[in-house]
This record gives sequence, C-alpha cells and structure tokens, in this order.
Amino acid sequence: MSSPTRHPIAKVDTAWLRMEQPTNLMMITGVIVFRDSVDYDQLKDTIRSRFLAFPRFRHKAVQTSRGAFWEEDEDFELSSHVRRIALPGNAGREELEEFVSELASTPLDQYRPLWQFHYVENYAEGPALITRIHHCYADGIALVQVMLSLTDADRVRSLKLIEPDQWKRHRARESNVFKRLIEPAREGIDAVQHLGQKLVEEASSLIRDPSQATDYAEAGSEILSELATLLLLHDDPPSRFKGKLGIRKKVAWTSPLPLAEVKAVSHALGCTVNDVLIGIMTGALHRYLVDYGEDPSELEIRATIPVNLRPLEHAKDLGNHFGTVFLDLPIWEANPLSRIFRVAENMHHLKKSKQATVSLGLLATVGMAPLKIQKAALELFARKATTVLTNVPGPSESLYLAGSEIGQMMFWVPQSESIGMGISILSYNDQVFCGVITDNRLVPDPERIVERFGHEFENLLALVMMLGPGADRSPQDVENQVQAWLDEIGD
Repeated sequence: MSSPTRHPIAKVDTAWLRMEQPTNLMMITGVIVFRDSVDYDQLKDTIRSRFLAFPRFRHKAVQTSRGAFWEEDEDFELSSHVRRIALPGNAGREELEEFVSELASTPLDQYRPLWQFHYVENYAEGPALITRIHHCYADGIALVQVMLSLTDADRVRSLKLIEPDQWKRHRARESNVFKRLIEPAREGIDAVQHLGQKLVEEASSLIRDPSQATDYAEAGSEILSELATLLLLHDDPPSRFKGKLGIRKKVAWTSPLPLAEVKAVSHALGCTVNDVLIGIMTGALHRYLVDYGEDPSELEIRATIPVNLRPLEHAKDLGNHFGTVFLDLPIWEANPLSRIFRVAENMHHLKKSKQATVSLGLLATVGMAPLKIQKAALELFARKATTVLTNVPGPSESLYLAGSEIGQMMFWVPQSESIGMGISILSYNDQVFCGVITDNRLVPDPERIVERFGHEFENLLALVMMLGPGADRSPQDVENQVQAWLDEIGD
C-alpha cells in the first residue's frame, strides 16, 4: 500500500500551526447570514465544487520529528466538515453568538483537514453559515478570496457547479476583488494594510526564502533599527483587557454602519475611513471601562495590525504572507475627535516603518526553531500588545451563495500567546461590520463593547454635523471646540 502524498508546510505556516494552545486556538472564525432560505444539498455541492477547488483543503497538517507536512486525507468525507444544526430557544442573536463562541473555543479535529462549516437553518434573521479555518492554511486576505470564490454577483450563476480544475480560471477572469485587496489603497478601510511597492518587494524575498531572514535583518540598517525598536517596546500594562487567559472565548458583532456615513465623517475630519473606525473602537473601549467604574485616563494599549505583504506572483496562493505592526490606541483620550486625530497620527508613523517586514522575517525564522524557542519569541511580542486588530475591505456589491443573497458577513481573528482580545472590521455591500472576540475570564460581555461602538459612531456623527463646514479649520481648532462642548456638558 502506497504512503499518502506529503508536501512540506512552509516555515511561516508551520509557525501558525505550532502556535495552537488551549487558551488561544489558531482558527479564523466567520459568519455569513443569508436573506432567504438555502437548499442544504445545494450548499454542500457548492462547497464541494468551489471550496475544494483549492486542493490544500483536502490535506491535513501532520507534525513529525522531521518537520510539518501537508498530507492528503485518504479518508476525506465532506460530511465530516459540513454540519447542519438548529439553535435552541428563540434562535436569535444571543443564541447565535453563544454557539459561535462555543465553536471559537473548540479545537478542530487534528486528524482531519483543519476546517469546518456549520449551517444554522433556524436563525431568526435568516439562515447562517459559520466557518472555521485554521490559520496555517492561509492568512485573512487569502481566505477572503477563498470565501468569495463560493459566491457570485448573480443569483443564477451562484448555483452553477464548476469542475474544480476549471474554477480558478473562472474566478481569475470574472473577479478583480482580490487584485483590489493587494494593490496599495488610495483611501479606505484597508489603508494601513499596504506600505508601498518597495516594502512588498523586500518582503517577497523573505517569503521565497525565509532562511535569509536573519541575514537580511543584519544587513540592512533600517531593518536592524526596526528590530531593535520592537524588542525595546515596553510590555502593555495589565488591564481589564489583558491578564491571565482561560480557555473560553466570547464573540459579538455590531449592527452594520452605513459606509457612506463613515466616509462622510472621514472626509470632514481629513482622516481615512480606517482612522475613523479605529478611533471609534478606541472610544468604545474607553467607555466600557468607564461603565465599570474604572479610570482609563492613563491607559494606552497596543494593537497588532496585520499588514498585507503578498506580492503579485503569490496573488492566487494560499499560505501566510503578512507581517504585523504595533499601533498605539489612546484609551486615555476623552475627546472623541482628539482620539481620531491621535490614531491618524500614529497610523502615519507606522506607514513609514518596516515593522511588518521584520515581523514576517522573524515569524519565518521561529518557524524553523525548536518549539520552546518559538514559544518564548512569540510570547516576547505578545506581551507588548493587548489586542489584534484587522481590517478587510470586502466587495462593494451584494453577493449570492448557493442561490441565496448574503445579507451580513463577519469574522474573528485568532490571538497568539497571552493576547486575549481580537477586533475585526469588514466592509460589505456599502456597510461596515465590526466584531470582537474576547477571553471570557477577562471580558465576559463583548456585546457591551460593540454596543458602545455603535453609540460612539452616533455621537461622532452628531459632533461632525454640529461643527458644520470648515475647510480651513485645523485639527487643533476642532479639538478645542469639542473640548469646550464637553466641558460645558460636564459643568
């Protein structure tokens, strides 16, 4: 009997595979809510035809003394990966969040390919599809492309089954969404995810040959300087958001915000959409602490932000091709507009740095190191941040999957080592969705954070309308005006 087919797992992907631990599972979890009913058999056929067009999803990850390998699952059965369930009780948002939290806290079966779909047929807002895919298969940008490959902008075409060997060519002809994701953004929700062509070229050499990462860092003075800066960052302070982790996760997500209104606010303030959304979330975390009677006036935390470093020649590949940067979040700032301006300034400095290139090289290096060394290196960086924060620009038009229109999309990113919170922002069909995943021991009620996210945006929109037109007004003038209003309210 012949041995199963095996292929070495890339070093960066190996690092993600080995990051798995009971307190932080390395899954990207997502939810799609449909507007109308979905035929379950049609859904399975779509997954078989389109999802499995990527052969890697028929492979399981195997770790041996000689390294990690993709091994074809000779006993693969789709029914083991696509499940049909019904929620208890009223089957509303609370029940769905509870079920997604349970899945986000449960490891995938290590003896099978590390992915799974759950079709929830009785959710009150419409049928829902929950996905779990291990990070070792691909990064978020690549998995967006994978999930988009299940969809179509036309209801009838979304029902069409295409042979796996034809599907990638079909998507390459008809979709330019992925190209838009990896091109440098001029404006919008993904602005921080692109650092320019020169940076991409430098990262490409590390992706092609990760073993050069150490030499590369030693050879370049700028890279070496960034490495020193990262290592010398002080640890993030203990807070309600950072501490000893448990094994239970909780998820929550917002009602959608109109993207047009977010863009209007960003235009009025001279900031990017990304600056506005991160500023709003910073305000939600500030308000959450205040509501618990805690003083946030001296608290500043860091978020690690994934930065896309996928070169064009890897556009259609799976795998992980991103680095991370550290963004300071001014939780202490009470002025809503000052928060956004400070976030914008911090973003501006990051766009000029090479932190992402360094972090990708380090991840490739630790992927080759013994497990104990990898864990120590990753924990060194995890101590310097409190949350992971990621933004993904989804399609601007409405999409269909298996004949049903998608009404909502959301996803949650995994956290590594001692980081206990993840924040995800996604745009779809001219709406913005935000999700939060937390450690239940630290923050058992992330729904209160997302509620405050909505309130913060409403308050910000009202402030901008009160300010009115003012093309020549400086950020300092805006801050002073808002502070005067806040002082007056306080009195």
